[in-house]
Amino acid sequence: MRSGNVRGRRKRVIGMVIGDKMQKTIVVEVACLIKHVKYGKYIKRSTIYKTHDENKQARVGDKVEIIETRPLSKTKTTQLVRIIEKAKR
Repeated sequence: MRSGNVRGRRKRVIGMVIGDKMQKTIVVEVACLIKHVKYGKYIKRSTIYKTHDENKQARVGDKVEIIETRPLSKTKTTQLVRIIEKAKR
């Protein structure tokens, strides 16, 4: 049983920055492979997250880790944790 002051586990995912044109917001694409139920073939699926980047440090092509957070706007519910790998420029 959970006590009142313990937060639930927040989902952490790793993805690639595909957009950084907005102020304090980056667009992160998270790709994964799923197995087709009937045919067994692996299919690439991706999800796009609008992510809060307070210090505007991530750029297009960077590999980043993001975490779920409370809704910050209509579409923004994740926050940047760290930049894992900078893009080669």
